[in-house]
Amino acid sequence: MSHAPSHFRDQISTLTDDGKKRKWIYPRVVKGKLYQYRSWLSYFFLALLFAAPFLKLNGEQLVLLNVLERKFVFFGVVFWPQDFYLFVLALLTFMVFIVLFTVVFGRVFCGWACPQTIFLEMVFRKIEIWIEGDQLKRKKLDDGPLTREKLFKKTLKHSIYLCISFFIANIFLAYLIGSAALIKIMTEPVALHLSGFISICVFTLVFYLVFSKMRELVCTVACPYGRLQGVLLDNQSIIVAYDDLRGEPRAKRVKEQENQNGDCIDCKLCVDVCPTGIDIRNGTQMECVNCTACIDACDMVMEKIGRPARLIGFKSEEEIRSKKPFQVNRRIYAYAVVLFILTGVLSYLLVTRSAVKTTILRAGGTLYQLRDKDKTVSNLYNAELINKTNATIRFNLLADRPGAKIQYIQQQDSIVYGGVVKLTFFVILPQKEIDQYKSEMVFKLVSEDGKVLDRFETTFIAPPNN
Repeated sequence: MSHAPSHFRDQISTLTDDGKKRKWIYPRVVKGKLYQYRSWLSYFFLALLFAAPFLKLNGEQLVLLNVLERKFVFFGVVFWPQDFYLFVLALLTFMVFIVLFTVVFGRVFCGWACPQTIFLEMVFRKIEIWIEGDQLKRKKLDDGPLTREKLFKKTLKHSIYLCISFFIANIFLAYLIGSAALIKIMTEPVALHLSGFISICVFTLVFYLVFSKMRELVCTVACPYGRLQGVLLDNQSIIVAYDDLRGEPRAKRVKEQENQNGDCIDCKLCVDVCPTGIDIRNGTQMECVNCTACIDACDMVMEKIGRPARLIGFKSEEEIRSKKPFQVNRRIYAYAVVLFILTGVLSYLLVTRSAVKTTILRAGGTLYQLRDKDKTVSNLYNAELINKTNATIRFNLLADRPGAKIQYIQQQDSIVYGGVVKLTFFVILPQKEIDQYKSEMVFKLVSEDGKVLDRFETTFIAPPNN
């Protein structure tokens, strides 16, 4: 039963009226057009989620978030700790995108693309319905005594839940440590990978509890995004909304009698199908995840009573009141401009990102060395080169200044994948070409095929030639 409009905001929908006990929700499934679209999209996301750790692009896992090794891969592009500024900028860009998307479309991401909703509604809920039946049978089974049938169904359901949670835990770990490392944990003795095995067990338990016990509480209590939307939404945001001007006053239909009330017949089907247990007719609520189940249910009822569809639909409060279509306001323009600028800067930095990160410093405690034998001056440098590509690089270091020569003390000519190379070398210049105490010294790091991998600079110190 939904709360009366006068006090429905006083407590969350998953608590009993006295607020002391959780109210278990048994949503009814109505397979309308939007449900079909959502199902197809969910299956696509599930396939992508399960396949991404095992797909290769440029020799790398499609998506990898290896925090322990500080290695991150997105669609074949490797990012290392030296690219942290890119990560921060990308995160800021994503946050602005989420804000803009929420301002325009509300919490539709939660109902259509969030992994929590997809797994719960399209995997675990379907298994529950297959084993225990529709919402009435499930409620009756839970409320009834412990019989052999109940014990069998509950044991079967939770056993399957544990198996699926174990599978999800393995996929989740593949995103964190890589699919190759996961396969080693699975194929080699447990004693060799005890920490990995314990991690899988912990993740399995977490996923099992989330999808078997917490369920909608993740969306209504744990997730901060639901509370964020309360700040971001305004009366022009497109959300799942009930047209109260058309629907009120609510009343049952009487055959062969002219209807003097609104289109809503108070069947409460929109409440029965809601996965978070709210009554959408009470207005915008934090618990609504915009799954559109209530739209399908209401459209089905409207079709039966011969009334137009979308009594509940994707609408803004302004559209309901003024009957005017959605319009882009200044706030949306402002967020869009900020997003455009951030995206442009991020794209530029990604395109111009060098394959090798080089850090060069003058050797500590040294100034310059005069070489009277050949009338030259040398400076000692230390350089550190980090390979940010996914292959071994052979290179040559060149001083981009006429007459400059490099004499190595510690030399290497290749950097392995993800590796670090340290060089120590002298840069030697003829003393007659030096006209100031400090001058700029530019270096080029060139691959074996002649491509410039990185360009960097430092200072060269020498007494001027008077």
